[in-house]
Amino acid sequence: MTDREQLHRDGYVLLRRAIPAAWLGDLRSAFDAGVKSSEQWPVPRGMDCRHSLLDLDPKVQAVCRLPELLAVVGELIGERFFLSQVEGREPLAGGGHQQLHRDLSAQRPGDIVGALAYFDDYGPENGATRIVPGSHRPGQGEPPFDFNDESRSVQLSGSAGDILVFDVDLVHAGSLNAIGTRRRSILISYFSQLLYASHLETVNLRNIRMDTRDRFDPADFALEVGT
Repeated sequence: MTDREQLHRDGYVLLRRAIPAAWLGDLRSAFDAGVKSSEQWPVPRGMDCRHSLLDLDPKVQAVCRLPELLAVVGELIGERFFLSQVEGREPLAGGGHQQLHRDLSAQRPGDIVGALAYFDDYGPENGATRIVPGSHRPGQGEPPFDFNDESRSVQLSGSAGDILVFDVDLVHAGSLNAIGTRRRSILISYFSQLLYASHLETVNLRNIRMDTRDRFDPADFALEVGT
């Protein structure tokens, strides 16, 4: 269950084992089949990660539409939204480290939500995500965030099947895959319906092939609230 107040305060929630275990084998296979080298993408990708084109895979689409996931996304966005993009990422051995950053909302705070769905176990050793809880809504008069300051960052760890859902203004980053074990995941983006026109302007650059016309209403997905 998700604590609504804590979700908005922290800017993220980690849904443990949200993906059915029986799906993971097919999801890993879809990831591996979709891997493309940097030059095969419209915009070249970083060389320290595998990038997988898998947005047409039915099982991947099913993950993007898990009711528990959509309930959290709807709570964060707060209005009708759509699935904008999904692609696979995996840090290679010795790669994957990012500086802390924000992905940034577009027109208003909270109009874009990201989700990372993990297909393999993840932790500090193989490049798991770092986050800074509560950093998505700086307080009035608070100085700009120092992206070189790691003192408030939290290193996530968990199991295949977990999904991290976060406001894109939350400070976060990928970490170094020091031991080289596999850490396949999909990065999913959900946009407020008000951003659909701007989304259409960049679908080719982002290599989006899936149909993005579905709309999701927060009222249709009851958030299970913790006590």
